[in-house]
Amino acid sequence: MANRYNIVLYFSDQQRFDTCGCYGQKLDITPNLDCMAEEGTVFENAFSPQPVCGPFRAMLQTGKYPTETGCFRNNKMLPIDAKTVANYMEGAGYETAYVGKWHLASEGELEKDPSIDFQRKAIPPHLRGGYTGFWRVSDVLEFTSDGYSGYVFDENMNRCDFKGYRTDCITDYALEYLRSYDGKKPFFLTVSHIEPHHQNNAHHYQGPEGSKERFKDYEVPADLAAFPNGDWKEEYPDYLGACNAIDHNLGRIIAELKERGLYDNTVIIFTSDHGSHFRTRNTDSHFCGYDDYKRSCHEAAIHIPLVITGGPFRTGGKRVSDLVSTISLPKTIVELAGYQLAGCMEGENLADFAAGEVDADRRNEVFVQISESRVGRCIRTDKWKYAVSGPGLNGGLYMGSPVYQDDFLYNLDDDPSELDNLVDDEEYAEVKANLRKRLKEMIKDAEGIDVRFID
Repeated sequence: MANRYNIVLYFSDQQRFDTCGCYGQKLDITPNLDCMAEEGTVFENAFSPQPVCGPFRAMLQTGKYPTETGCFRNNKMLPIDAKTVANYMEGAGYETAYVGKWHLASEGELEKDPSIDFQRKAIPPHLRGGYTGFWRVSDVLEFTSDGYSGYVFDENMNRCDFKGYRTDCITDYALEYLRSYDGKKPFFLTVSHIEPHHQNNAHHYQGPEGSKERFKDYEVPADLAAFPNGDWKEEYPDYLGACNAIDHNLGRIIAELKERGLYDNTVIIFTSDHGSHFRTRNTDSHFCGYDDYKRSCHEAAIHIPLVITGGPFRTGGKRVSDLVSTISLPKTIVELAGYQLAGCMEGENLADFAAGEVDADRRNEVFVQISESRVGRCIRTDKWKYAVSGPGLNGGLYMGSPVYQDDFLYNLDDDPSELDNLVDDEEYAEVKANLRKRLKEMIKDAEGIDVRFID
């Protein structure tokens, strides 16, 4: 095979794209990511295909939509026979390492104790998605820790306690791996942080001490400012503090790679599973299920940061404006290892965008599945967003629907904060009809269901 890069997948949890300087944030929240963006490739319009923790992670391991793996909501176990990124990478001669949050080993009802429960216990090897190497993991990290202390488990199922700010401690484990790396094989290291996700039992975002004062002078995102009912006024400074800690620790990873002479041959991917709407988008008329911060088609929930550097992505700061879905990350990672995946995974090889080799006939659009708050589907184009939901179907109980009703239609050119729902406006009936037709095709392609729509 050609030269095979080491790969670091470094991702946060519930981080909005606009927290990052390279996406317009004015405060000095992400200096390390911003430097990485100047060297690498910035995907300006990257979107989560499923803004819920477990379903996104199932997608990230398989390159398949959550409706295909069955992991359409939290508390769903990744199928033991699923072929994962780890299977491909180890098959290609890579060693794998995983630290942080897994969220794919327990099975049960939503918002209840699972019947198969590894949320606070060591995950056995057969439920680790094919990762056989270095392992410092908790299935649901927010249940075994808070912002300042906790525990994970190692590859031998031993408990590893930590004390200190959680993002620093999880990164310490990643550094432990890098310092033990012997260079015999290329490596694939995943660093799955929980920050800036809110701490469930505290019902707050937990930034490092001093965050409320340090980041009090933030510019309120326009979509949040329109909704005083949300909790952003109280939570946003700590949220930004947690994002800053994520960035600080990205810098520690980069520094270690450079010190060990590994940086020049390593591809680093920075992204997040989804964003946060700070309890501003969970009161609409078609809400049917459960939400707190992210189970929504709105930009706050699905528009996420994606910056990649190293190898074909070290482009000197190229900015890609095309809409891309992070369902393309598994395929991109595996093809960096030398595989050519014809039909085995969804999405595209993002290296083609860095190289400017994208098909001119490519549709500039993304498809999103919404669960838990509703059975929802969405198409996002460069100008429009059209979303639907299964009428009366609880999104925590049902994976899909044969019938959908209108939810939202937004003109993103005129209304980037998505405040004016045009879905019932006759002036846009033709626009809606065209988007509805295309969304029907996307659902058919992704889920094999020939759905119908009702007015």
